[in-house]
Amino acid sequence: MNTAITEGVQITVTTQFREDLSQIAGSQFFFNYLVKMQNLNDFNVQLMHRDWYIFDSLNEPNFVSGEGVIGEQPVIQSGEQYSYTSGCELFSELGFMKGFYTFKNLKTGKLFQVHIPIFNLVYPAKMN
Repeated sequence: MNTAITEGVQITVTTQFREDLSQIAGSQFFFNYLVKMQNLNDFNVQLMHRDWYIFDSLNEPNFVSGEGVIGEQPVIQSGEQYSYTSGCELFSELGFMKGFYTFKNLKTGKLFQVHIPIFNLVYPAKMN
């Protein structure tokens, strides 16, 4: 589990290797990641945009940018939490992801960036 707090928003990421969705002999390794966002501010925020850097040890880095997450731009009330699960496919046994979310302060209308802590994507058998 990796955690970071930026501008009063806490991001925690946990990962899971999905053997059932992977084809190890074909060098396809699928991972799920669970992101929990907690608004520690005294104002409400809305997640507007995501920017990901995806590193796959045998391939060129991949950049993913788009509105919201999983088709949503959630509003997170002060003191509340929002979670979602997504996935990433690698073509090597080792990789990582990192990035940032762009949030809107719903009190002032200002946009701000929230750091997503780096998290490793590692095929469990690679650790043996």
